[in-house]
Amino acid sequence: MNGILLIDKEPDWTSNDVVVKLKGILHERRIGHSGTLDPMATGLLTVFVGRATRAVQFAESDSKRYRAALRLGVTTDTQDITGTVLKQEDAAVTQAELETVLERFRGEIEQIPPMYSAIQIGGRRLYDIARKGGTVERAARPVTIHELNIVGREGEDWLLDVHCSKGTYIRTLCHDIGQALGCGGCMSALRRTEAGAFRVEDAITIGEAQRLRDAGEIEERLLPVDTLFSREMACTASAQEEKRIRCGTEYRTALPDGLYRVYGESGAFLMLGRAEDGAMKTIKNFFEV
Repeated sequence: MNGILLIDKEPDWTSNDVVVKLKGILHERRIGHSGTLDPMATGLLTVFVGRATRAVQFAESDSKRYRAALRLGVTTDTQDITGTVLKQEDAAVTQAELETVLERFRGEIEQIPPMYSAIQIGGRRLYDIARKGGTVERAARPVTIHELNIVGREGEDWLLDVHCSKGTYIRTLCHDIGQALGCGGCMSALRRTEAGAFRVEDAITIGEAQRLRDAGEIEERLLPVDTLFSREMACTASAQEEKRIRCGTEYRTALPDGLYRVYGESGAFLMLGRAEDGAMKTIKNFFEV
């Protein structure tokens, strides 16, 4: 069983919980995911099954889109609503005032990673240090906010649509927006709606995955691994060229320089390759061995 499975993660599950559960459902030990979601978050988790796990590294750098709920006036130690409240104050902020501040966070910005994160400093996870009441200096990291828009309100929360680069902490974004407004803020809900070219509307829940497996229909929901590279050019290797690909050697080509999805004459996806100076080289192969 090989391919990409789009899962709509439910709250209170870790991303690893999803992987462990799917290993049991699919009876496949080779399962991985790209883009961890916090337990409180819901939405799209891109899961790679079987030989498709070789593609995880390419998906990790994809941009993501989220629907986030921003609660102003509340500052917590985790920067989300699950943490200990450190400060609470009135937040009589108008939409115009919020919109003015959001402009500062569009484009290339820098974020200081939260203490409650899996980043390692000095061989220790930040969340392990934080849970013991500690804190350490963290260097700011560059991220890109491609889009940041107000899309409504839900009770006391502002709803934001965020399209961002790899490595962006949405709860830190909410925290920093609150600080910029002078009233504090935290993330009260989060749902991932897109990851690269994939959308949550096409995802299934763990329960649906189990039912489809029981009905013998789960493989119909697996996307071919080459869908991850749909933006790249495609080419077909001759039988002789395929032999070289399977031996891990490059071959001569007249194709323009660039990345390619390389297929065999049978239509099977063989590899992601790079044409450079008249030679086609393997970046990562995906054929069965």
